[in-house]
Amino acid sequence: MTTLWTAAEIAAATSGIAAADFAVSGVAFDSREVGPGDLFVALTGESTDGHRFLDQAFAQGAAGAIVSQDAPYPHVRVADTAAALNDLGRAARARMTGMVIGVTGSVGKTSAKEALFAALDRSLPDRVHRSVKSYNNHTGVPLSLARMPRDTEVGVFEMGMNHAGELAQLTRLVRPHIAVVTAIAPAHTAFFPDESAIADAKGEIFQGLEPGGTAIVPYDSPHRDRLIAAATPYAARIVTFGLDKGADVHALEAMRLPTGGTFVSARIGARELSFTLSQPGLHWVSNALAVLAAVDAAGADLGLAGLALAELGGLVGRGARFLAPAAGGDMLVIDESYNANPASMRATLAVLAQEPGRHLAVLGEMRELGDDSDAYHAGLAEPIVAARVETALLVGEAMTPLVKALEGRVDVVHVPDAATALGRLRDLARAGDAVLVKGSNGVGLSRLVAGLGGGTT
Repeated sequence: MTTLWTAAEIAAATSGIAAADFAVSGVAFDSREVGPGDLFVALTGESTDGHRFLDQAFAQGAAGAIVSQDAPYPHVRVADTAAALNDLGRAARARMTGMVIGVTGSVGKTSAKEALFAALDRSLPDRVHRSVKSYNNHTGVPLSLARMPRDTEVGVFEMGMNHAGELAQLTRLVRPHIAVVTAIAPAHTAFFPDESAIADAKGEIFQGLEPGGTAIVPYDSPHRDRLIAAATPYAARIVTFGLDKGADVHALEAMRLPTGGTFVSARIGARELSFTLSQPGLHWVSNALAVLAAVDAAGADLGLAGLALAELGGLVGRGARFLAPAAGGDMLVIDESYNANPASMRATLAVLAQEPGRHLAVLGEMRELGDDSDAYHAGLAEPIVAARVETALLVGEAMTPLVKALEGRVDVVHVPDAATALGRLRDLARAGDAVLVKGSNGVGLSRLVAGLGGGTT
């Protein structure tokens, strides 16, 4: 076991008291994820208390715990376990002597983070650490920091928000040397007056930049100048990326390949790089350009980054593809079930448009869109028609405006939940179909994907 933290180090970082001497190799706050040698952080909240799961955590092999009350297991006792997790993350960042990269954006941040990890891991195998899953909030970010091994040379951390001010707190915890904004789009609009306010909130990531840091900004965004203005007080260097030739890092050519990927020729400053991107779609080209900008800013090998992008598989819930049984044979399922907003819906429908065969779309409602929700949903009608969707299987009450907008244009099946959608899809699908599955995470379309034999629940 490689020691990540000792009891003495945890106590020093959190101002806690160690009840025993122990060492841990990992950190978790979800008892279901605890494995042998882990530190279990017993978080308390409005609906649950991690202390109730101490027995389970240690039965699964936990080596120690952070608690705020007496416990019959090796532990460090603190006044507040959530504050202690932040303190542990802060201590992990303080002992890290390498480079840290922060990633945010309305769309594409998890995909860009994973692609960036793959690209850097080619140059520094087993020396790059990143956030797992979409652990990008007030508990996920300090957890990801706390899990960072001592000998990490590059750390890549995803940061998200749904209210102003949240990203400012996270970025000051991460203290990145390079900060990337992938894109600005309508998301969580229930909590923001307009898209400019979303851009301002995403621009908070630059406030945590270390001296001499680099800000990476989407050139094609209508909020480019707003993001540049947000970065200027904090960044020593600002790099833009995008499809437009005016960007510092831009695509000279992007061509869809028969294999489903994309051939990209890119200019990075004064250099050119040609590579095959395994994922289809212009949104992935944009992600790849952001990744190359960050790799270049980090001083890593661009050629190896290109090789990594060529081999990058689709992420579960974010573009993974698999064949599933259908009447007469197999259908292609494009799993975009993790989340959705208007921009990502349009981007993935454009990908579906390029697939051969009959097109079906299982689309779940988009949440947290506020007063403009009806308009955003109805606005998907044109992209659906352009994608040559024969049947749109729409899930959730918020999809009602889209049902009306598609009337007479596309066959529509409107259902209340993912379980019903799965049954209807099985009735509708046949061999050779291409099926896009996408919706807000709370709709539960990942369960539909699992029912088809893909993804995870």
